[in-house]
Amino acid sequence: MSKPSVPSLKYVQTTCPYCGVGCTLNLVVQDGKVTGVQPYRRSPINEGKLCPKGMTCHEFVHSPDRLTKPLIKKDGKFVEASWDEALDLVAKKFKETSDRHGPKSLGFQVSCRTPNEECYIMQKLARVAFQTNNVDNCARICHGPSVAGLSLSFGSGAATNPFEDVLNSDLILMWGSNAVEAHPLAGRRVAQAKKKGTPIIVIDPRYSPTARLADDWVRFNPSTHIALANSMMYWIIKEGLHDKEFIEKRTKGFDDLKKMVEKYADAESIHGVPLEKVKDIARKYATAKNAVIIYCLGITELTTGTDNVRSMGNLSMLTGNIGREGVGVNPLRGQNNVQGACDMGAYPNVYSGYQKCEVPEIRKKMEELWGMEAGSLPDWYGSTLTEQINECGDPIKAMYIFALNPVVSYPDSNHVMRQLDKLDFLVVQDIFWTETCEHADVVLPGCSFAEKDGTFTSGERRINRVRKAVDPPGDAKEDWEIFVLLAEKLGLKGFDFKSPEEIWDDLRRVTPSMAGCSYARLEKPESLHWPCPTEDHPGTPILHREKFAAADGLGTFFGLEYRPPAEVADAEYPFTLMTGRLIFHYHTRTQTDRSKILHYEVPEGYVQINTEDAKRLKIADGERIKLRSRRGESLPLARVTDDVAPGVLYMAMHFPNGANMLTNTALDPLSKMPELKHCAVSVEKIEGGN
Repeated sequence: MSKPSVPSLKYVQTTCPYCGVGCTLNLVVQDGKVTGVQPYRRSPINEGKLCPKGMTCHEFVHSPDRLTKPLIKKDGKFVEASWDEALDLVAKKFKETSDRHGPKSLGFQVSCRTPNEECYIMQKLARVAFQTNNVDNCARICHGPSVAGLSLSFGSGAATNPFEDVLNSDLILMWGSNAVEAHPLAGRRVAQAKKKGTPIIVIDPRYSPTARLADDWVRFNPSTHIALANSMMYWIIKEGLHDKEFIEKRTKGFDDLKKMVEKYADAESIHGVPLEKVKDIARKYATAKNAVIIYCLGITELTTGTDNVRSMGNLSMLTGNIGREGVGVNPLRGQNNVQGACDMGAYPNVYSGYQKCEVPEIRKKMEELWGMEAGSLPDWYGSTLTEQINECGDPIKAMYIFALNPVVSYPDSNHVMRQLDKLDFLVVQDIFWTETCEHADVVLPGCSFAEKDGTFTSGERRINRVRKAVDPPGDAKEDWEIFVLLAEKLGLKGFDFKSPEEIWDDLRRVTPSMAGCSYARLEKPESLHWPCPTEDHPGTPILHREKFAAADGLGTFFGLEYRPPAEVADAEYPFTLMTGRLIFHYHTRTQTDRSKILHYEVPEGYVQINTEDAKRLKIADGERIKLRSRRGESLPLARVTDDVAPGVLYMAMHFPNGANMLTNTALDPLSKMPELKHCAVSVEKIEGGN
């Protein structure tokens, strides 16, 4: 009698594909299929804990509606094609467009949820094949102001301290961050700090789950961060609580800051926080031995985003809270590789490691290392992600969108769809059919995180390994391989990579700040924090210890004037709409909505409305209502609550025909961040409908 066959079973250690905390987990693989997730308890990042998204991250991998074959639009309908046919067409169209209209006629949009190796090879392909800097990634609509603002203040546009370092803090100031929902395992670190007695101040217009964790919740008027920060800094200076020695030895621009904040001694009429409360939180922050600032999209997604970030830098330098354990300024990154996509040079003005395209010596170095003709790389600042959308049709004629869904995730969805339809040629590369695919000419099937090797870089600059667990479905290919095949069709040299590790080694070869981060070193659970310039360098968990990353080694204060949002509530649109994340969903729900559990928790979009407003408009909890802005309308369910103030609404960003039907495309002049966090809307009761 034959023995029953025993199913093959293995654990594959990898990194969660959702937020920028970078939790380590094990994928459970049985007979060639991912069947579950188990904790990896040795991880110093999450210590074996996972959020609801992490625990269910395997569920979309084998979804029956995965893209499995290349698709080409013919006579208005998509038909299956071979890889040769599809890539021949892509190469032909992009080369024709470049030859006819020049390098500014192409746009390349890189995903923040794909490994570093794929972000790097795509931006390299755009620059080597077409000599264009029209390359950007979706950090532009989340943390573009962090890169710009922290670079201006500190010389480096990244988080200064690791997540676990909050356990060394004596006070945690969370500003515009709902970490408990958006970054749960970073929120866990904050909860651990609270348990050991560390006070927490949360500054947020909404009583969020993170605000519930706070010892002190400060509600302020939406989008008035600069006025409130300036008020705090005025009283810190007025009462002599600033760190004079730190300011003298390690900074410049203090006099400009001091002069500016004198205008904001009492700015309650702007930010809405009582004067005595402003003084209280200013004193608490300034007198703590080690105080850390944690912020997120509540700070960045505004037309003042870069200035808001610089205000956080001002506060930290004013009190000397930078460059050691338990302090710093830390943006929480929303996508698994939003830090890495920027690090890899998927940006319109820098190569990998933030090496500036405008510097002749750097261009010459990159040309030599990439095997290009001298003088072939451009020095101009390329079009950003949102500018590329505005430029569809003129000057941009062809666009390549890699693992992004701009129809849902970018502001003013109607505008995005109109603009994409102006293109002569659009390629979308993804794992599922998304709303953006409808506008494409070619759709290419890529791979999920479980089907590829590589690295993600978390919000704390920690480079974590991603490991292949299963093969992709059908004819889908690993995304790096698609770019290698396309480079071959274009006749490019220097793209004959056989593995992600070879791509990573090419990245290390041209990127001084990551030269020491070999795959062999990244096998350890602790992984590495860049900068890590040599093989024997330990990595750099904490930045700016002895000096700032700026060329002169000094941090820079900026005197910043408060500016109102681009669009404020008025008689026609009397409500202020804010947007944000939910713990159960991730960006456009392309992955999370294929989890039955996560879909069950929040199956459709809703808007929070204050109790007084709902009563006045005769809106019941759970009732469907109509929101209108100058750009579009949405029909969410109403959730009546006092978590938001009268006149203020809150809506999750994840749903089609949702918040981004309403949001504003107005841009921050420095980072080109659109004002996703603030727009004016009206609220209407739908008579006779629920």
